[in-house]
Amino acid sequence: MESKAVARYIRIAPRKVRQVVDEIRGKQVDEAMVMLKYTPRSAAEVLLKVLKSAVANAENNHEMNRANLIVDKAYVDQGPTLKRIRPRAQGRAGLIRKKTSHITIIVREKEG
Repeated sequence: MESKAVARYIRIAPRKVRQVVDEIRGKQVDEAMVMLKYTPRSAAEVLLKVLKSAVANAENNHEMNRANLIVDKAYVDQGPTLKRIRPRAQGRAGLIRKKTSHITIIVREKEG
């Protein structure tokens, strides 16, 4: 049995979030939470919130035991890009792309 949580339209570039997601994939939930708590990146705070949501979904909706949960799948997809304009010299305009992310975390009970 699996349980998942999704956070969409997070205003952090997907490349930056993936660096943190790669660290927690396959870990036990409690170990992943400790890692995220002490990771000095803005993405870690958002990932911790999504992971807590996935664990709460597992406990409340599927009656899974928290001690047996592992982070089965964790991935980040790119969301829509917000386009902004920065004035440049001689009346020109430079484009600023503000990227967004969709974060998905799936937890499952380990066998055994």
